[in-house]
Amino acid sequence: MPELRRCSFCGAPIELGTGIMYVRNDGTVLWFCSSKCFKNYKLKRDPKKLPWTRYRLITGGRRRRRGVR
Repeated sequence: MPELRRCSFCGAPIELGTGIMYVRNDGTVLWFCSSKCFKNYKLKRDPKKLPWTRYRLITGGRRRRRGVR
């Protein structure tokens, strides 16, 4: 049975036969669902700060303000 892959940037599921496989110099394999995720990874953006990623939805998407309880 084929294994389910998740995007290394946004966390979305990747269908078999699609996506981008990126191998870093240290041998780590990263899977991306789209070129949008791959480009944002190369720009070193934090997925927790982008509203369209699954990781943002998991953390709640709220930021604390200083001085406000």
